[in-house]
Amino acid sequence: MAEFLGAVLVLKKYFAFALVLCCLVSPAEAAGIQLIDSGPGLAGAIWYPCVGEPKDVALGKLAPPVDIALPGVKNCPVVGAKLPLVIFSHGRGGWFGGHNDTAEALANAGFVVAAVNHPGDSGSDSSQRDSLSVLASRPADMIRLLDFMLSSWKDRAAIDPAKVGFFGFSAGAYTGLVLAGGNPDFRRIAPLCTESNKSRGCEQFRNNDIPSNLPHEPRIRSAVLADTAVNFAFTKEGLAGVQIPLLIWRSELGGGGVDPKNSLLTANNLPGKPDIRTVPANHFAFLPPCPPQLATAVPRICTDLPAGFDRAAFHRDFNASVVTFFRDSLASDGAAR
Repeated sequence: MAEFLGAVLVLKKYFAFALVLCCLVSPAEAAGIQLIDSGPGLAGAIWYPCVGEPKDVALGKLAPPVDIALPGVKNCPVVGAKLPLVIFSHGRGGWFGGHNDTAEALANAGFVVAAVNHPGDSGSDSSQRDSLSVLASRPADMIRLLDFMLSSWKDRAAIDPAKVGFFGFSAGAYTGLVLAGGNPDFRRIAPLCTESNKSRGCEQFRNNDIPSNLPHEPRIRSAVLADTAVNFAFTKEGLAGVQIPLLIWRSELGGGGVDPKNSLLTANNLPGKPDIRTVPANHFAFLPPCPPQLATAVPRICTDLPAGFDRAAFHRDFNASVVTFFRDSLASDGAAR
């Protein structure tokens, strides 16, 4: 089955797993954290360079019904000026803090990072998860977040608006392809929508309720895309408009609804010469390592394949690659330290 309709992605327990992740950083490299709470369309967090003693930052009403905090220095002053900005898009059923270690690595390197929950497609709101409409609303969510960061965020003066990057995982990577100029063709879902397939997405397809003319975002100058989902929707012609620098990470084993053959096909169909890298593991290797109690509770999400794969070691390399890529593609004049 294709990534969007056939996957049984990210169970509620996965959301709980992501929420209890905690990374320790030294005071000299502590990431500042501000919470965004402007309704369901802007519920998330901002990470940024800061000097202070990291503590657990309680999420208050932004937290789902689990005991959760993120490490950082809440509401500390932003350090630096003309900082590059990277906006994050989580995977299907994920949440704004699901890649907190990567966000912290970027903040420690001198970037501002912002992430929000996708309304209707997050761990706390699955109301649109199986609808084709969410494939159009996701890019719009990111444009709304970017508008907020550049026009309304109280510390927006610290951002260089000419240096905007994007990070996305799974359905978030699909979102990045659209924003970067990709034009998906959702009619290509037809072979999957057999008469016996009564899924919400297929019913919409049969009723010709199909998204079109999805928005692009020219302010995004480069992107990191990890294990792109919804690959069935992209042809080589549909990807011709993607002209920004890309770092493509993909899993060798796939899973979580992502077929590694399809993710490779999408990567190879991109114009230019994107940097394509492969991790010899499954789809969920791109999520931070699970604490022991969650590894026991959610083996599907927390058990790496092949056995013995070191997710923590991979994330050190993965996060370093993300920082280096954005430093080179967005901050060549040295704005990021």
